[in-house]
Amino acid sequence: MAWNLDNDRPIYAQIVERIQLQIVSGIYKPGDKLPSVRELAAVAGVNPNTMQKAFGELERSGLIITQRTSGRIVTENEHMITEIKKELAKEHVERFLEKMRELGFEKKEIMALLESDK
Repeated sequence: MAWNLDNDRPIYAQIVERIQLQIVSGIYKPGDKLPSVRELAAVAGVNPNTMQKAFGELERSGLIITQRTSGRIVTENEHMITEIKKELAKEHVERFLEKMRELGFEKKEIMALLESDK
């Protein structure tokens, strides 16, 4: 089943985000081998060149590493993975707070909503 990708943003960037999410959430663990470009492109329903571009971006960030004989693996640098996880969380919180402010909520009201049991 193809991944649900948005046509309003670059596909490769969405793939980078999705693979980052899969790594920080533990779907792919440190040292795990990733599927090949062709395999993952088929699963995502995208051109292999697009997947290759996303993999290149993940390699530049250091999140994945290419090993000549065994393909691409997730970095074993758990500190890096934790920092990326924190950064992604901050981005989500910022977007959430922005939307809540657009709805007219003040910080105190937002906190009260988050702390309520309802």
